[in-house]
Amino acid sequence: MKIVPFEMERMQSIWENQVEINLSESGVHPLTVGELLGRAEDRERLLGLALGYPQTNGTIPLRTAIAAMYPGATPDHVHVTNGGSEANFCSCWSLLEPADEVVMMAPNYMQTWGIAQAFAGSVRSWPLRETGGRWRPDIEALRALLTSRTKLLLICNPNNPTGACFDAATLDAICREAARHGTWIISDEIYRGAELAGLETPSIWGRYERAIVTCGLSKAYGLPGLRIGWIVGPPSFVAGTWAYHDYTSIAPGAINDRLALAALAPATRARILQRTRGILNTNFAALTAWLAARADLFSFIPPEAGAIVYARFHRPIGSGRLVERLRVEKGVLLVPGDQFGMDGYLRIGFGGPAHELFDGLARLESLLRTLSPEP
Repeated sequence: MKIVPFEMERMQSIWENQVEINLSESGVHPLTVGELLGRAEDRERLLGLALGYPQTNGTIPLRTAIAAMYPGATPDHVHVTNGGSEANFCSCWSLLEPADEVVMMAPNYMQTWGIAQAFAGSVRSWPLRETGGRWRPDIEALRALLTSRTKLLLICNPNNPTGACFDAATLDAICREAARHGTWIISDEIYRGAELAGLETPSIWGRYERAIVTCGLSKAYGLPGLRIGWIVGPPSFVAGTWAYHDYTSIAPGAINDRLALAALAPATRARILQRTRGILNTNFAALTAWLAARADLFSFIPPEAGAIVYARFHRPIGSGRLVERLRVEKGVLLVPGDQFGMDGYLRIGFGGPAHELFDGLARLESLLRTLSPEP
Protein backbone atom coordinates (compact mmCIF):
# COMPACT_ATOMS: atom_id res chain seq x y z
CA MET A 1 0.00 0.00 0.00
CA LYS A 2 1.28 3.45 -0.92
CA ILE A 3 0.07 6.64 0.70
CA VAL A 4 0.05 10.01 -1.06
CA PRO A 5 2.04 12.83 0.56
CA PHE A 6 -0.05 15.16 2.73
CA GLU A 7 1.18 18.30 1.01
CA MET A 8 -0.32 20.92 3.33
CA GLU A 9 1.00 19.39 6.55
CA ARG A 10 4.43 18.83 5.02
CA MET A 11 4.59 22.42 3.76
CA GLN A 12 3.59 23.77 7.17
CA SER A 13 5.95 21.52 9.11
CA ILE A 14 8.90 22.60 6.96
CA TRP A 15 8.25 26.34 6.82
CA GLU A 16 5.99 27.50 9.66
CA ASN A 17 8.89 27.95 12.08
CA GLN A 18 11.23 29.41 9.46
CA VAL A 19 9.16 32.35 8.19
CA GLU A 20 8.83 35.72 9.87
CA ILE A 21 5.02 35.59 9.88
CA ASN A 22 3.01 32.37 9.91
CA LEU A 23 -0.58 32.90 8.72
CA SER A 24 -1.01 29.24 7.76
CA GLU A 25 -2.06 28.28 11.28
CA SER A 26 -5.78 27.49 11.59
CA GLY A 27 -6.25 27.81 15.36
CA VAL A 28 -5.97 30.61 17.89
CA HIS A 29 -2.76 31.68 19.60
CA PRO A 30 -1.96 28.82 22.00
CA LEU A 31 -2.39 28.96 25.75
CA THR A 32 0.53 28.43 28.10
CA VAL A 33 0.47 25.77 30.81
CA GLY A 34 0.27 28.53 33.38
CA GLU A 35 -2.76 30.09 31.68
CA LEU A 36 -4.46 26.72 31.48
CA LEU A 37 -3.90 25.65 35.08
CA GLY A 38 -4.12 29.05 36.73
CA ARG A 39 -3.64 28.09 40.37
CA ALA A 40 -0.15 27.45 41.74
CA GLU A 41 -1.31 24.32 43.57
CA ASP A 42 -2.53 22.82 40.30
CA ARG A 43 0.83 23.43 38.66
CA GLU A 44 2.60 21.90 41.66
CA ARG A 45 0.37 18.85 41.50
CA LEU A 46 1.30 18.39 37.85
CA LEU A 47 5.00 18.36 38.76
CA GLY A 48 4.33 15.35 40.98
CA LEU A 49 2.83 13.28 38.16
CA ALA A 50 4.70 10.05 37.43
CA LEU A 51 5.61 9.76 33.76
CA GLY A 52 4.43 6.22 33.19
CA TYR A 53 2.01 4.88 30.61
CA PRO A 54 -1.54 6.07 31.12
CA GLN A 55 -4.47 3.91 30.02
CA THR A 56 -3.85 3.64 26.31
CA ASN A 57 -7.35 4.62 25.14
CA GLY A 58 -7.45 7.54 27.59
CA THR A 59 -7.94 7.53 31.34
CA ILE A 60 -11.46 6.98 32.64
CA PRO A 61 -11.67 10.54 34.10
CA LEU A 62 -10.75 12.10 30.74
CA ARG A 63 -13.10 9.87 28.76
CA THR A 64 -15.84 10.69 31.25
CA ALA A 65 -15.24 14.43 30.75
CA ILE A 66 -15.37 14.04 26.97
CA ALA A 67 -18.50 11.87 27.12
CA ALA A 68 -20.24 14.59 29.14
CA MET A 69 -20.16 16.84 26.06
CA TYR A 70 -22.16 14.30 24.01
CA PRO A 71 -25.63 13.59 25.46
CA GLY A 72 -26.13 9.92 26.24
CA ALA A 73 -22.47 9.00 25.79
CA THR A 74 -20.45 7.06 28.37
CA PRO A 75 -16.69 6.50 28.65
CA ASP A 76 -17.18 3.37 26.50
CA HIS A 77 -18.28 5.63 23.62
CA VAL A 78 -14.94 7.53 23.75
CA HIS A 79 -11.42 6.73 22.59
CA VAL A 80 -8.68 9.30 23.31
CA THR A 81 -5.98 9.65 20.66
CA ASN A 82 -2.87 11.69 19.93
CA GLY A 83 -4.63 14.60 18.27
CA GLY A 84 -7.60 14.75 15.95
CA SER A 85 -5.39 13.47 13.12
CA GLU A 86 -4.88 10.13 14.86
CA ALA A 87 -8.61 10.00 15.58
CA ASN A 88 -9.27 10.37 11.84
CA PHE A 89 -6.57 7.87 10.96
CA CYS A 90 -7.69 5.11 13.31
CA SER A 91 -11.35 5.62 12.40
CA CYS A 92 -10.71 5.38 8.65
CA TRP A 93 -8.24 2.53 9.02
CA SER A 94 -10.72 0.46 11.02
CA LEU A 95 -13.53 0.99 8.49
CA LEU A 96 -12.01 0.89 5.02
CA GLU A 97 -11.02 -2.04 2.85
CA PRO A 98 -9.77 -2.16 -0.75
CA ALA A 99 -12.61 -1.55 -3.23
CA ASP A 100 -14.70 0.38 -0.71
CA GLU A 101 -16.12 3.65 -1.99
CA VAL A 102 -15.73 6.93 -0.08
CA VAL A 103 -17.53 10.24 -0.58
CA MET A 104 -15.92 13.35 0.90
CA MET A 105 -17.28 16.84 1.47
CA ALA A 106 -15.08 19.35 -0.35
CA PRO A 107 -13.24 21.48 0.44
CA ASN A 108 -12.08 19.68 3.55
CA TYR A 109 -9.05 18.84 5.67
CA MET A 110 -7.18 16.69 3.16
CA GLN A 111 -5.75 14.16 5.61
CA THR A 112 -8.81 11.95 5.21
CA TRP A 113 -8.64 12.27 1.42
CA GLY A 114 -5.17 10.75 1.43
CA ILE A 115 -6.11 8.03 3.93
CA ALA A 116 -9.19 7.06 1.94
CA GLN A 117 -7.20 6.88 -1.31
CA ALA A 118 -4.68 4.57 0.35
CA PHE A 119 -7.10 2.26 2.16
CA ALA A 120 -10.05 2.21 -0.25
CA GLY A 121 -8.83 3.61 -3.56
CA SER A 122 -12.07 5.27 -4.63
CA VAL A 123 -12.87 8.75 -3.29
CA ARG A 124 -15.51 11.00 -4.81
CA SER A 125 -15.85 14.69 -4.04
CA TRP A 126 -19.07 16.24 -2.72
CA PRO A 127 -18.55 20.00 -3.27
CA LEU A 128 -20.05 22.69 -1.07
CA ARG A 129 -22.01 25.33 -2.96
CA GLU A 130 -21.90 29.11 -2.62
CA THR A 131 -25.56 29.93 -1.87
CA GLY A 132 -26.86 33.25 -0.66
CA GLY A 133 -23.46 34.39 0.54
CA ARG A 134 -22.79 31.15 2.46
CA TRP A 135 -21.11 27.82 1.79
CA ARG A 136 -23.77 25.08 1.98
CA PRO A 137 -24.06 21.33 1.27
CA ASP A 138 -26.16 20.20 -1.69
CA ILE A 139 -28.25 17.31 -0.38
CA GLU A 140 -29.56 16.39 -3.83
CA ALA A 141 -26.00 16.10 -5.09
CA LEU A 142 -25.14 13.88 -2.11
CA ARG A 143 -28.08 11.61 -2.92
CA ALA A 144 -26.73 11.15 -6.43
CA LEU A 145 -23.21 10.37 -5.19
CA LEU A 146 -24.02 7.76 -2.53
CA THR A 147 -24.44 4.16 -3.67
CA SER A 148 -24.71 0.73 -2.09
CA ARG A 149 -20.90 0.55 -2.33
CA THR A 150 -20.31 3.77 -0.36
CA LYS A 151 -18.75 2.63 2.89
CA LEU A 152 -17.92 6.04 4.30
CA LEU A 153 -18.99 9.69 4.05
CA LEU A 154 -16.48 12.25 5.34
CA ILE A 155 -17.72 15.66 6.50
CA CYS A 156 -16.17 18.55 8.41
CA ASN A 157 -18.42 20.74 10.60
CA PRO A 158 -17.51 23.55 11.22
CA ASN A 159 -15.76 23.31 7.89
CA ASN A 160 -12.06 23.66 7.17
CA PRO A 161 -11.23 25.82 5.20
CA THR A 162 -14.49 27.75 4.59
CA GLY A 163 -15.55 28.25 8.21
CA ALA A 164 -19.12 27.23 7.32
CA CYS A 165 -21.36 25.71 9.99
CA PHE A 166 -24.17 23.28 9.19
CA ASP A 167 -27.40 23.31 11.19
CA ALA A 168 -29.33 20.42 12.73
CA ALA A 169 -31.72 20.10 9.79
CA THR A 170 -28.80 19.78 7.37
CA LEU A 171 -27.10 17.15 9.54
CA ASP A 172 -30.36 15.19 9.79
CA ALA A 173 -30.70 15.29 6.00
CA ILE A 174 -27.11 14.05 5.58
CA CYS A 175 -27.81 11.20 8.00
CA ARG A 176 -30.98 10.22 6.15
CA GLU A 177 -29.08 9.96 2.87
CA ALA A 178 -26.32 7.89 4.48
CA ALA A 179 -28.88 5.60 6.14
CA ARG A 180 -30.32 4.67 2.73
CA HIS A 181 -27.16 2.70 2.06
CA GLY A 182 -25.89 1.91 5.56
CA THR A 183 -23.00 4.32 4.96
CA TRP A 184 -20.85 5.31 7.91
CA ILE A 185 -20.26 9.01 8.56
CA ILE A 186 -17.14 10.52 10.12
CA SER A 187 -17.75 14.12 11.15
CA ASP A 188 -14.57 16.06 11.91
CA GLU A 189 -15.75 18.60 14.50
CA ILE A 190 -12.43 19.98 15.65
CA TYR A 191 -13.54 23.62 15.16
CA ARG A 192 -16.70 23.14 17.22
CA GLY A 193 -16.62 25.73 20.01
CA ALA A 194 -14.88 28.35 17.84
CA GLU A 195 -18.04 29.93 16.43
CA LEU A 196 -17.81 33.69 16.03
CA ALA A 197 -21.45 34.21 17.08
CA GLY A 198 -20.94 32.12 20.23
CA LEU A 199 -23.64 29.51 19.50
CA GLU A 200 -22.10 26.04 19.41
CA THR A 201 -22.58 24.18 16.14
CA PRO A 202 -24.81 21.10 16.33
CA SER A 203 -22.96 17.79 16.39
CA ILE A 204 -23.61 14.72 14.25
CA TRP A 205 -23.59 12.78 17.51
CA GLY A 206 -26.82 10.91 18.29
CA ARG A 207 -28.44 11.49 14.89
CA TYR A 208 -27.57 8.16 13.29
CA GLU A 209 -26.27 4.84 14.63
CA ARG A 210 -23.34 4.87 12.20
CA ALA A 211 -22.27 8.47 12.86
CA ILE A 212 -18.81 8.98 14.35
CA VAL A 213 -17.34 12.21 15.74
CA THR A 214 -13.65 13.05 15.67
CA CYS A 215 -12.48 16.09 17.59
CA GLY A 216 -9.68 17.42 19.80
CA LEU A 217 -8.15 20.31 21.70
CA SER A 218 -6.02 21.87 18.96
CA LYS A 219 -8.27 24.46 17.28
CA ALA A 220 -11.14 25.80 19.38
CA TYR A 221 -9.17 25.31 22.60
CA GLY A 222 -5.83 26.73 21.54
CA LEU A 223 -3.98 23.65 22.85
CA PRO A 224 -2.44 22.01 19.76
CA GLY A 225 0.73 21.04 21.60
CA LEU A 226 -1.19 18.72 23.93
CA ARG A 227 -1.89 16.39 20.98
CA ILE A 228 -5.18 15.24 22.48
CA GLY A 229 -7.98 14.14 20.20
CA TRP A 230 -10.89 11.75 20.50
CA ILE A 231 -13.30 9.47 18.70
CA VAL A 232 -16.92 9.30 19.85
CA GLY A 233 -19.10 6.55 18.44
CA PRO A 234 -20.86 3.26 19.15
CA PRO A 235 -18.97 1.31 21.85
CA SER A 236 -18.31 -1.63 19.52
CA PHE A 237 -16.80 0.65 16.89
CA VAL A 238 -14.78 2.60 19.44
CA ALA A 239 -13.40 -0.61 20.96
CA GLY A 240 -12.31 -1.65 17.48
CA THR A 241 -10.38 1.57 16.87
CA TRP A 242 -8.40 0.94 20.06
CA ALA A 243 -6.82 -2.11 18.38
CA TYR A 244 -5.52 0.15 15.60
CA HIS A 245 -4.20 2.67 18.13
CA ASP A 246 -2.10 -0.17 19.60
CA TYR A 247 -0.18 -0.19 16.30
CA THR A 248 0.43 3.57 16.11
CA SER A 249 1.28 5.74 19.12
CA ILE A 250 -0.05 3.24 21.73
CA ALA A 251 -1.16 5.91 24.24
CA PRO A 252 -1.61 9.63 24.83
CA GLY A 253 1.09 11.22 26.97
CA ALA A 254 0.42 11.07 30.72
CA ILE A 255 0.88 14.85 31.13
CA ASN A 256 -1.27 15.50 28.07
CA ASP A 257 -4.10 13.40 29.48
CA ARG A 258 -3.96 15.24 32.81
CA LEU A 259 -3.87 18.70 31.21
CA ALA A 260 -6.73 17.77 28.87
CA LEU A 261 -8.82 16.80 31.88
CA ALA A 262 -8.11 20.21 33.39
CA ALA A 263 -9.07 21.94 30.13
CA LEU A 264 -12.42 20.14 29.96
CA ALA A 265 -13.52 20.97 33.50
CA PRO A 266 -16.76 22.91 32.79
CA ALA A 267 -15.61 26.26 34.18
CA THR A 268 -12.21 26.04 32.50
CA ARG A 269 -13.72 24.93 29.19
CA ALA A 270 -16.07 27.92 29.26
CA ARG A 271 -13.17 30.26 30.03
CA ILE A 272 -11.03 28.84 27.19
CA LEU A 273 -13.80 29.08 24.60
CA GLN A 274 -14.64 32.63 25.70
CA ARG A 275 -10.98 33.55 25.13
CA THR A 276 -11.05 31.89 21.70
CA ARG A 277 -14.16 33.74 20.58
CA GLY A 278 -12.77 37.01 21.88
CA ILE A 279 -9.64 36.62 19.76
CA LEU A 280 -11.64 35.59 16.70
CA ASN A 281 -14.18 38.37 16.86
CA THR A 282 -11.60 41.10 17.54
CA ASN A 283 -9.30 40.02 14.72
CA PHE A 284 -12.01 39.20 12.22
CA ALA A 285 -13.78 42.53 12.56
CA ALA A 286 -10.58 44.26 11.54
CA LEU A 287 -9.79 41.66 8.86
CA THR A 288 -13.23 42.07 7.29
CA ALA A 289 -12.69 45.81 6.99
CA TRP A 290 -9.23 45.25 5.50
CA LEU A 291 -10.49 42.79 2.88
CA ALA A 292 -13.55 44.91 2.01
CA ALA A 293 -11.30 47.89 1.34
CA ARG A 294 -9.40 45.78 -1.21
CA ALA A 295 -12.25 44.34 -3.25
CA ASP A 296 -10.13 44.57 -6.39
CA LEU A 297 -7.79 41.99 -4.86
CA PHE A 298 -10.06 39.72 -2.80
CA SER A 299 -13.57 38.36 -2.46
CA PHE A 300 -14.71 36.08 0.35
CA ILE A 301 -17.64 34.55 2.21
CA PRO A 302 -17.31 35.37 5.93
CA PRO A 303 -16.59 32.29 8.05
CA GLU A 304 -19.03 31.35 10.78
CA ALA A 305 -16.41 29.51 12.85
CA GLY A 306 -12.71 28.94 13.12
CA ALA A 307 -9.67 31.18 12.85
CA ILE A 308 -9.45 31.00 9.05
CA VAL A 309 -10.88 32.94 6.13
CA TYR A 310 -11.01 31.35 2.70
CA ALA A 311 -10.50 34.21 0.26
CA ARG A 312 -10.44 34.25 -3.52
CA PHE A 313 -7.70 36.47 -4.93
CA HIS A 314 -8.03 38.31 -8.24
CA ARG A 315 -4.68 38.03 -9.92
CA PRO A 316 -3.59 35.66 -12.74
CA ILE A 317 -1.23 33.42 -10.77
CA GLY A 318 -1.67 29.94 -9.34
CA SER A 319 -2.24 29.83 -5.60
CA GLY A 320 0.70 27.49 -5.04
CA ARG A 321 3.04 29.77 -6.96
CA LEU A 322 1.72 32.83 -5.12
CA VAL A 323 2.27 31.23 -1.71
CA GLU A 324 5.78 30.18 -2.68
CA ARG A 325 6.67 33.69 -3.83
CA LEU A 326 5.13 35.18 -0.70
CA ARG A 327 7.24 32.91 1.50
CA VAL A 328 10.48 33.52 -0.38
CA GLU A 329 10.08 37.23 -1.11
CA LYS A 330 8.08 38.45 1.89
CA GLY A 331 8.67 35.92 4.69
CA VAL A 332 4.96 35.09 5.09
CA LEU A 333 3.34 31.63 4.99
CA LEU A 334 -0.26 31.01 3.86
CA VAL A 335 -2.05 27.87 2.66
CA PRO A 336 -2.81 27.82 -1.08
CA GLY A 337 -6.24 26.80 -2.27
CA ASP A 338 -4.80 24.22 -4.65
CA GLN A 339 -4.01 22.11 -1.59
CA PHE A 340 -7.78 21.84 -1.15
CA GLY A 341 -8.31 21.21 -4.86
CA MET A 342 -9.43 24.83 -5.40
CA ASP A 343 -6.85 26.99 -7.13
CA GLY A 344 -7.37 30.75 -6.90
CA TYR A 345 -8.03 30.74 -3.15
CA LEU A 346 -5.92 31.39 -0.07
CA ARG A 347 -6.56 30.15 3.46
CA ILE A 348 -5.56 32.95 5.82
CA GLY A 349 -5.25 32.27 9.54
CA PHE A 350 -6.35 35.15 11.78
CA GLY A 351 -6.12 33.60 15.25
CA GLY A 352 -2.68 34.94 16.13
CA PRO A 353 -1.47 38.34 17.33
CA ALA A 354 -3.16 41.15 15.39
CA HIS A 355 0.07 42.98 14.58
CA GLU A 356 1.46 39.86 12.86
CA LEU A 357 -1.77 39.34 10.94
CA PHE A 358 -1.83 42.84 9.46
CA ASP A 359 1.90 42.97 8.83
CA GLY A 360 1.55 39.71 6.89
CA LEU A 361 -1.48 40.99 4.99
CA ALA A 362 0.37 44.16 4.03
CA ARG A 363 3.17 42.04 2.59
CA LEU A 364 0.64 39.93 0.69
CA GLU A 365 -0.95 43.07 -0.76
CA SER A 366 2.40 44.50 -1.80
CA LEU A 367 3.16 41.31 -3.74
CA LEU A 368 -0.28 41.16 -5.38
CA ARG A 369 -0.01 44.81 -6.46
CA THR A 370 3.03 43.91 -8.56
CA LEU A 371 0.90 41.49 -10.60
CA SER A 372 -1.38 42.47 -13.44
CA PRO A 373 -5.13 42.30 -12.75
CA GLU A 374 -7.08 39.38 -14.17
CA PRO A 375 -8.19 39.96 -17.78
